Amino acid sequence: MSHKHTKRPISLIMASAIMTGLTVTACSDSEAPDTAPPDAQANGTEAPELSHSEVLSGLENPWDITFFNDGTMLYTEKCRGLSVRQPDGQVNHLLGMKDTTDYATTEKDLICKGQAGMNGVEIDPNFEDNRYIYVYSASDKIPPATNRVLRLKLNEDFTKVSDRTDIIENIPFKPKPTDHPFGEAGAHNGGRIQFGPDNQFLYVTTGDNHNSRIPQDPQSLGGKVLRVDRNGDPAPDNGLSDKYDPKIYTYGHRNVQGLTFHPETGQPVVTEHGPWHSDEVNMLFAGGNSGWDPKPNMAGRGDCPDDYCGYMPNQKEGMDPDKRSEYMPITDTETYPDAIKPLWQNNQLSQGISTADFLTGEQWGAWNGRLAVGFMGIGFGGTPVGNRIDLLQISDDGQLADVTEMPLPIEPGRFRAIAQGPEGDLYTVMGEGVIYRISPK
Repeated sequence: MSHKHTKRPISLIMASAIMTGLTVTACSDSEAPDTAPPDAQANGTEAPELSHSEVLSGLENPWDITFFNDGTMLYTEKCRGLSVRQPDGQVNHLLGMKDTTDYATTEKDLICKGQAGMNGVEIDPNFEDNRYIYVYSASDKIPPATNRVLRLKLNEDFTKVSDRTDIIENIPFKPKPTDHPFGEAGAHNGGRIQFGPDNQFLYVTTGDNHNSRIPQDPQSLGGKVLRVDRNGDPAPDNGLSDKYDPKIYTYGHRNVQGLTFHPETGQPVVTEHGPWHSDEVNMLFAGGNSGWDPKPNMAGRGDCPDDYCGYMPNQKEGMDPDKRSEYMPITDTETYPDAIKPLWQNNQLSQGISTADFLTGEQWGAWNGRLAVGFMGIGFGGTPVGNRIDLLQISDDGQLADVTEMPLPIEPGRFRAIAQGPEGDLYTVMGEGVIYRISPK
């Protein structure tokens, strides 16, 4: 059985010079009624009709998935751990967190608090040779707690992991609650990990922990996108000066939880939670600053609760998003004129943007090549909840050409992760505890 890794089909490999509870398995054969595609067409090609099937249910806060070529799927549950689902539906629980009992291996230092726990999972592109897989998890191995990227070896029959190596140990973790919305410990934790299309370097997204000093701090790994090799050593062309930690690829981020790569150019694309306004989609370049700086007493601001201005003004009240964004922009181009210009800012709304992947293949019709972006849906101060998947069309010159909402064949919910499977269908990881497979007809 071949287990050569694929995350999504890649039509062109990017040259490195350019990239400077109880788990119940269920494989349902039943399909939802066909969805009615939008009237819009592209180059005379219609949008596809969609059906769905259930892959897994009964999960506890599922967070991420990734695939081998034969359909074998690794998945994480934030407060439980890492598991694998075989193509025949067999599930093996591989690496459990503190206080779990039904995993082949349990690590007592892996902890779950708030948004932190076991988050992203990735397979090494050279898996057939080295058997490596990777997870991003919070750990209290050495106080204070941090986030870590763990490299593991998966055995031949996919029942056990071994040889844990913590290739990054010092990604910041929020240790205690603060006076902010969603202010619990573990907040703004990032956590998506993925190899780039060159198959050499692992990208790691991190969050600002409600700590105003982190995003622009050149030595902190929080509020960043990192780019490292299999051993956690920095990629050689991350594009920043010696004052920055060499692992940093981009900085000035708020909370990046979506990560993918353009299928033709290989350019990294991320999604970033907005501060009660303006969820962002950004196309990254080496050494870029995303322009987030929530420090008090700058850019016309005064003091803020617990030294963090990320929800100001009117911290816990509704407010017109345009007015709020003038006070606390997620991309502050006045302070940082060279900041990365967002591809899209979600119509000035903050609705829990969380995940992204490109749809590739002729089966997707007019949506072939579009960026699918998932939202968990956060209603605040009159903001529509927005549980949905949007499809962004990016022009050849890297500009936003169109946004279409996917007509869902499933009930709307919290889209924690979406990923195209090896056969070309789209898999959705729902915060409600279900993984679905969405198939174009």
